Amino acid sequence: MEGLKKEPKTGLKEEPKNAAGEKSRLACGTCVTLCGEPLSNPVIPASGTFGYGAEFAKLYDINILGTFSFKGTTREPRYGNETPRIAECASGMLNAVGLQNPGVDKVISEEIPRMGKFFSKKVMANVSGFSLDDYVYTCERLDAVEKVGWLEVNVSCPNVHGGGMSFGTSAEPAAKVTSAVKKVCRKPVIIKLSPNVTDIVSIAKACEAAGADGVSLINTLMGMRIDISKRRPLLANKTGGLSGPAVFPVALSMVYKVAAAVKIPVVGMGGVSCAEDVIEMMMAGAAAVEVGAANLVDPFACKTIVEKLPEVMDRYGIKNLSDIIGVSNNG
Repeated sequence: MEGLKKEPKTGLKEEPKNAAGEKSRLACGTCVTLCGEPLSNPVIPASGTFGYGAEFAKLYDINILGTFSFKGTTREPRYGNETPRIAECASGMLNAVGLQNPGVDKVISEEIPRMGKFFSKKVMANVSGFSLDDYVYTCERLDAVEKVGWLEVNVSCPNVHGGGMSFGTSAEPAAKVTSAVKKVCRKPVIIKLSPNVTDIVSIAKACEAAGADGVSLINTLMGMRIDISKRRPLLANKTGGLSGPAVFPVALSMVYKVAAAVKIPVVGMGGVSCAEDVIEMMMAGAAAVEVGAANLVDPFACKTIVEKLPEVMDRYGIKNLSDIIGVSNNG
């Protein structure tokens, strides 16, 4: 993102006052709640696409966001997968980063305090693990941090071996992770689900029964590309997670089905790139919406979505976003 022109810092409190009711609209009409916690709007940059927020905070005031889910955190530091880790494809991209992060101790001692200098709201901590003990240890440590408002427990990462998605491909292990984490956490626990399964609804219901406060979906779909000239996969990991506009219809369908089957909040994600996509996700049943790959294409993507939401709401006669959650399931 070097060389990008910085834009003036803007936030909800800085919106122009000369448009009658617009300031109030931004403060109220876009407000939602997630697991009982208030958000000024439903837009949340997804884990792995926003780092720890510092780079984006240099470009605009990220306090305009509902919150953000920071980089996936594990018990121990991880270097991640070998390069190349990224491959382009039509209407999307493949990634196999492999959960590169400095480990939970450094995230707590260094990254989270740094966040407090440029982000005034609670953040969402994304957690992954390679064993039940890993999940419990990391979640318990992050649950004790005041800055953390939600724990997003990732049982769906397709880009690591011996963990991640192996816990989220069937109901029983996903429920075990949920139950174990809930025993040590006071804050809302949101289980991040994989689309690379036969029946995502049964897994969501199992997590709900095990005590989950919410579920988020979808993580990336498994995919690959081959370098024709070299006659081998483009990614060093061979396969990676497909994200971007190509997966939006799949994500929307899964959010719709899960939201109709559970009573806990659903966070929708997968190919969201504009304000209209956010509205669709919410109509399908999402209480809040994460934006992923779009941040890697345009670092101002979430800012643009937040600013465009009132205009799109006006166009479709929507006064309050909370009123449209799950309306497509009512027909």
